[in-house]
Amino acid sequence: MKALVLTEYKHFELQDLPRPQPGPSDVLVKVQAVGICGSDVHGMDGSSGRRIPPIVMGHEASGIVVETGENVKNWHIGDRVTFDSTVYALDDWFSRRGMYNLSDGREVLGVSTPDFRRQGAFAEFIVVPQHILYQIPDNVSFTQAALVEPVAVALHALSLTPIQINDTAVVVGAGMIGLFVIQALKLAGCGSIIAVDLDDDRLALALKLGATVALNAGTQDITAEVQALTHGRGADVSFEVVGIGPSVKTAIDCVRKGATVTLVGNLSKSVDVSLQAIVTRQLRLQGSCSINGEYEAALDLISSGKINVEAILSAEVPLTEGANWFQRLYEKEKGLIKVVLKP
Repeated sequence: MKALVLTEYKHFELQDLPRPQPGPSDVLVKVQAVGICGSDVHGMDGSSGRRIPPIVMGHEASGIVVETGENVKNWHIGDRVTFDSTVYALDDWFSRRGMYNLSDGREVLGVSTPDFRRQGAFAEFIVVPQHILYQIPDNVSFTQAALVEPVAVALHALSLTPIQINDTAVVVGAGMIGLFVIQALKLAGCGSIIAVDLDDDRLALALKLGATVALNAGTQDITAEVQALTHGRGADVSFEVVGIGPSVKTAIDCVRKGATVTLVGNLSKSVDVSLQAIVTRQLRLQGSCSINGEYEAALDLISSGKINVEAILSAEVPLTEGANWFQRLYEKEKGLIKVVLKP
């Protein structure tokens, strides 16, 4: 099969690899669409430490079942499917407590670390266990289904965050996940949704997708602006969807006392925070890791049109052009948000 392989940092090759063989409880999926995630772009240069070459990346995908293992039930050749990005054991202690995203020994499709290497979906075929599969609704395209994973990431962040009707929320980072968080916050009943970014085009898109206010962190005092919009108190909740020190600081500084700050982005391995600001204002800082059962809701919201995934779609291109589009994303070409590859 053809696969796009990160052979060394910043270098891809289109290679012929053996078609993977499904185990007894696995299915073989012929990939129809796979998104380039921001974590893939940051992984290609080694900065994240989670894409050690050689590796076939790609964890946002959809396709058609073409082979099933002997123990597979309820899945058949020809089924249109998407799948979770996390491969986990059903009998793990965390899985049994409803936290499979934190399960011991879990692997992520298309990710390689010192602890594991799991080939991903930048290829013609991929093997996944049956328990992470989801049926694609008839009115959802393969491209839309490839974007279910980031929608589910956004929904998981909201599921961890105490939100009340008419709350004010700040979303720091109007990239793909941030834009899905904004749409989900609108559905959750937030009265004011404040988008923060450095890119005016992304802020304009945030307004179209549900944000009520857009603030440019490069030209505006975000904390002062949010204070002015919230009777001097600050926002009720904030979401940091970048993963760098300055944006984490912004997410903390712009909330009221007693607020919750949900950290989704994780580009930096560590950041400095003001302990006194957190303690004396009784803030709750929490991380949101991946997905924990939100796939079905994400598919339903896309199918019903309540979540717009196509608004962030920049290009659909053949897998053979993947290396070029990775470079364009890496260089932060203006206007590019989401690129979907078609094997």
